[in-house]
Amino acid sequence: MPDILISGQILSFTGDPFTAPPEDAVRIDSDGGLLIRDGMIAEAGPADALAARHPQAERHDFNDRLVMAGFIDPHVHYPQTAIIASWGKRLIDWLESYTFPEEMRFGDPAHAAQIAATYLDLTAAHGTTTMCSFCTIHPESVEAFFAEAQTRGQRVVAGKTCMDRNAPDGLRDTARSAHDDSRRLLERWHGVDRLSYAITPRFTPTSTPEQLEAMGALWAEQPDCLMQTHLSEQVDEIAWVKSLHPEARDYLDTYEAHGLLGERGLYGHAIHLEPRERDRLREVGAALVHCPTSNTFIGSGLFDMAGLVAEGQRVGLATDTGGGSSFSMLRTMAAAYEIGQLRGTPLHAAQLLWLATCGSARALHMEDRIGNAVAGREADLVVLDLASTPAIAQRAARAETLWEQVFATIMMGDDRAIAATYIGGRDVKRAA
Repeated sequence: MPDILISGQILSFTGDPFTAPPEDAVRIDSDGGLLIRDGMIAEAGPADALAARHPQAERHDFNDRLVMAGFIDPHVHYPQTAIIASWGKRLIDWLESYTFPEEMRFGDPAHAAQIAATYLDLTAAHGTTTMCSFCTIHPESVEAFFAEAQTRGQRVVAGKTCMDRNAPDGLRDTARSAHDDSRRLLERWHGVDRLSYAITPRFTPTSTPEQLEAMGALWAEQPDCLMQTHLSEQVDEIAWVKSLHPEARDYLDTYEAHGLLGERGLYGHAIHLEPRERDRLREVGAALVHCPTSNTFIGSGLFDMAGLVAEGQRVGLATDTGGGSSFSMLRTMAAAYEIGQLRGTPLHAAQLLWLATCGSARALHMEDRIGNAVAGREADLVVLDLASTPAIAQRAARAETLWEQVFATIMMGDDRAIAATYIGGRDVKRAA
């Protein structure tokens, strides 16, 4: 592949906009450039200077469009692609009415492959370049997702979802098979190309103590893997966990007691946390993943972004496809802003972009590879058109600062705002 020189308004982060004044944590080079070589950002700087040093580079000029790191979605369920935006259920009913019947289909390798391809096409069109996905109990679902991502040269994380109770016939494994299937898949895929495995017990209600113990043992054997699950999403879920585990101090304790609490753990939702849970999550450096469109769509509650960040929690931002109602990280950022408003703590546009890139990369322990448009990172990028629709264009025309333009795109943008998506330096979606 020849060198590529991408030019435009290059946005990169120089700090954390939650610990520094938001605009001071961001650098925007209005005539910037990125030199892409072998799937990496080899150099960053003024576009004209890069062009002079590399006259043979293929030029991709985006003028006043905003070029930044691709979006990172650290909590998704790719098998729920076809049931996104299904009506009227809360968590437990959602699982029984929509999720479980759909997941039953993923023992068919052809179906799994077709949905994996559809999902990765849709997310690339929305500027998402990396995600961490739950699969189903079927090893075929994991194989299909990794195989499709591998053909695209895409950095993804995924794992076999493990469930041995409170699920239909045909969607339950056992403590032993969950351990053995997960280990086999991990040994086949983890660390191959840009693929990583996540040990994946769905959540406490669908795993017996024996299965949780088996997953904890596997994680202890493979500590460089991520572990993903759900935590304290809805109050009726928490009551269910208490009824199943009356001996536990709280929901988190059901994971901690079985070796499933650690720095490389990803805990989706984490809305209704007890003080002890917050303390322990912070102490171990675990990641909490905010899923705002899902939390509003299925009525879960309002995530305490300001409080959790202030106390030093590691936080990422995710769509939670398909409980979340959009594949778009722009829409997800907008929902995070709206939830912040409801809690009296609105987020700055720089903070929203950071959560969808650097913050989520940090949640995945990949901040040294992805999440920022700087030299030395992998060339996963999104190009934003800040006047992509007539409604956004008329608002952008009145903007007095670039941040006003960016905020309008966050609040009103969709896949039309994505002028291009680069994965490993390859342009996979570029508007005409």
